[in-house]
Amino acid sequence: MPRIAHWVWFPFGVTIRFIARNGKRIGISIAGFVLLIVGLAMLVLPGPGLLLIIAGFAILATEYVWAQRALNFAKQKAAQAKNKVLGKKQEDEPKASDPTNGRGPVG
Repeated sequence: MPRIAHWVWFPFGVTIRFIARNGKRIGISIAGFVLLIVGLAMLVLPGPGLLLIIAGFAILATEYVWAQRALNFAKQKAAQAKNKVLGKKQEDEPKASDPTNGRGPVG
């Protein structure tokens, strides 16, 4: 193969190897972002917009830390809203430095 033909095909080979090695991550990214975009559109159109947004973040959270943080934030807000609707008081979590672990006085 002439030297010029090798340089013409070189970027194509690099691209193919990149897609082959990162195919799972690319597929998860595409599926997650499609669900996010469709969910955002369904916030103004008829359909389950919030469910698709949460599903998109759940899919993206398998590969990206920022999506996992956003999903955890959404879960905390959903739990707070549920507790507010049901009339439950928000329970404070015991601190690690508390030797009684939130149980009251020892003894």
